[in-house]
Amino acid sequence: MRPVVDEEMLQAAIFSLQNEKLVMGESVYKFEEEFARYCGTRYAVSTASGTAALQIAFQSMGIEQRDEVVTTPFSFFATSNAVIHAGAQPRFADVENGGFNLDPAKVETKLTSMTRAIIPVHLYGQPSRMDEFRDLAEDKGISIVEDACQAHGAEYDGRRVGSLGRVGCFSFYTSKNMTVCGDGGMIVTNDEKVADAARSFRDCGRASKYTMSRIGYTSRLNTVNAAIGSVQLRKLDGWNKVRREMANLYRRELSGIEGVELPPAETAKETPVYHLFVIQSERRDQLAAHLEKNGVEAAIHYPVPIHLQAPYRATYGYSEGSFPVAERLAEQVLSLPIHPGITEEQVRTVSRLVRESNAE
Repeated sequence: MRPVVDEEMLQAAIFSLQNEKLVMGESVYKFEEEFARYCGTRYAVSTASGTAALQIAFQSMGIEQRDEVVTTPFSFFATSNAVIHAGAQPRFADVENGGFNLDPAKVETKLTSMTRAIIPVHLYGQPSRMDEFRDLAEDKGISIVEDACQAHGAEYDGRRVGSLGRVGCFSFYTSKNMTVCGDGGMIVTNDEKVADAARSFRDCGRASKYTMSRIGYTSRLNTVNAAIGSVQLRKLDGWNKVRREMANLYRRELSGIEGVELPPAETAKETPVYHLFVIQSERRDQLAAHLEKNGVEAAIHYPVPIHLQAPYRATYGYSEGSFPVAERLAEQVLSLPIHPGITEEQVRTVSRLVRESNAE
């Protein structure tokens, strides 16, 4: 990827630095209003990171010690770490066959009387099967918290992700489809009580300047970051359009290569935004080495599933074989270069190198 910082963003940053409070200035509230409107929710509450957005969302919903939250083992580990930070217990279900995301049917088998929420992760910018998750949550009387940290602008059944559960959470880290030129996150919701609690939690637990209603955090978004975020948000749909075009070109150039599986394609119901373009191959490591030798940077997201990370092995007793689909993906996925500045020639070059490696 390659983050974008243009003259308009620089001018917005300079203006905020010269004219606003450095913390919780006017640009923060403007960015929140714009982001809520973009997602189609009533409220948006900014935070210092996507991880903080998840943690504060759980606490704002009243999730607490001994409550269980079910999510995927195949994600960045902040997803489940945030559950632990909120004082609750993460529980995992395996990934769907033929995709990257949490499988609703496998989630159903993991639900207990202690389950309070499900976290579908729209991994790589690919929307999760939200109609099935919503039916399951409604049937069981539990909440959905969407981890949309890699899916800004993705759509499911005509609605933007983040607006399909009780709460949606986003990250603006520098590798995302849109950033704030630093760390940052956002909680979106239609639940006024959750939004009010989140505003308090992110700002030291304040009820007013010198009184507090809860034990909170210092997790505010800096004003200059919010000012940049507003500019990036206006450009997001155009950038996502380029990502989809380049993903379709990859799909054409890589079609028919034996042993290389392409990511799920766009459908009438699911509009991905290709935060990453991720292929699968049993020869992944050889392929990555061939690309690197020829000056192409590829990456593995993610080589170790969450349940096999050392703290989860030690605390929860997980071992190999616990979630076989997630473990297979960890051994086979490879992210190819994709960003709004990539050219058709570069996509064709990468695709040619993939074909060459496969023929060796």
